[in-house]
Amino acid sequence: MTTQEKESFDAAAFGEAHITKGIGRLTKHVFEEGKGSYITTDKGVKLLDLTSGIGVVNLGHCHPKVSEAAAKQCMKITHAQVNIGFNKTQVELIQDMLPIMPHKSLDTFFFWNSGAEAVEAAVKLARAATKKPNIIVMQGSYHGRTNATASLTRSKTIYGEGHGPLMSGVFATAFPYYSQWCATPENSTEELVTEALHQLKLTLQQQTAPSDTAAILLEPVLGEGGYVPAPPEFLHGLRRICDENNILLICDEVQSGYGRTGTMFFVEESGVRPDVLIFAKGVANGFPLSGIVASKELMDKQKPGSMGGTYAGNAVACAAARAVLQVFKEEKVLDNVAARSKQLFGFLNELKASGTKAGNLIEDVRGRGLMVGLQFARTPSKAGSQNAAAMFAKQQPQIAPKVVQECLKRNMLLLSTSVFDVLRFIPALKISEEELSTACSIFKESLEAVAEEISKE
Repeated sequence: MTTQEKESFDAAAFGEAHITKGIGRLTKHVFEEGKGSYITTDKGVKLLDLTSGIGVVNLGHCHPKVSEAAAKQCMKITHAQVNIGFNKTQVELIQDMLPIMPHKSLDTFFFWNSGAEAVEAAVKLARAATKKPNIIVMQGSYHGRTNATASLTRSKTIYGEGHGPLMSGVFATAFPYYSQWCATPENSTEELVTEALHQLKLTLQQQTAPSDTAAILLEPVLGEGGYVPAPPEFLHGLRRICDENNILLICDEVQSGYGRTGTMFFVEESGVRPDVLIFAKGVANGFPLSGIVASKELMDKQKPGSMGGTYAGNAVACAAARAVLQVFKEEKVLDNVAARSKQLFGFLNELKASGTKAGNLIEDVRGRGLMVGLQFARTPSKAGSQNAAAMFAKQQPQIAPKVVQECLKRNMLLLSTSVFDVLRFIPALKISEEELSTACSIFKESLEAVAEEISKE
């Protein structure tokens, strides 16, 4: 390719022509460089990234210590295949991870590449260990888009639509999220938890008997389903029901783990013990690494050879993951999460209470740490809000996607999520006070522009 051809080459157009249409895409930007909270495109556009690659580069793009650790590992060994021998870097990573586990029983690991693969590993373990076939998931859950994990996902139908038959043996039950109950944010947590646990008991009585149910699988913080933290009372209720019925409790912390909610894993807040913990995304800050951890007693119920994978627990990704934990300690990442969380929640709640056109569009602000959801309503919080049920989204356009596009015009990346009208804020955990202040200003301008547009309808 000549210099002139390189200068005129349209990478986005080429990608659109040669990359599967099945990938949904927020923008047509071509990302070329990332540093901290910013991404630069091949056209020189600098974007403030409030998505962190959907919660992956928790330490910011290309953190120097993580990149350096990966580069050094590349000069030692890149592919230490786990079915042939032990991977030294993986063994060292396990030593580093054991102290951050939310319960001391979680001491035996299996590493894979992606979140969906780790979810499949957890399901495979649960079925093998219990000799039972069925899995209960939560309404609104997201666990992946592979054939098996699409069957477990209940956030949107698009992930499995037209791809059936999907994996069998999956049943869904309610989550204590007000929008799933035709309720409002003012409904009491106690009431929502009581109703959700009641529905779970009915699921075990009417759909899948405890003797056929291997596990209950949930995201402790609903991700794609709306960024809704599970109340501690709900998690404790799940633990009791699992214990009473010889069912495993699997916590999918692919998105909520690794400092995202202010603790290394969200279940720490409740003190609930998961039988299996799933992790991915932020664990290696952009390098593909995922895994599950459970007790040795549980893990040993699988026969040798039943688990593995060509790239499972890649040595370079494991080296990056070790550096991630080093950065958490040395740079006091969780302290910054606490400070920036207070800053972001303060700003959003103040805007909600402002009484302005923009503020009146906000129905709910929720989340933990820097995993923050903002839900919209065309009217202030009332039972008739569009968020009472998904059907209302078909009656009037959602606000969140409009705000996303306005932010994009101002060179900031932000994502909507859920069949309900929700925005999700997932900045880097090391985002500075100044960067977050800039992001808040851009968001406010964008929401005001949308509010003004809506007022003219």
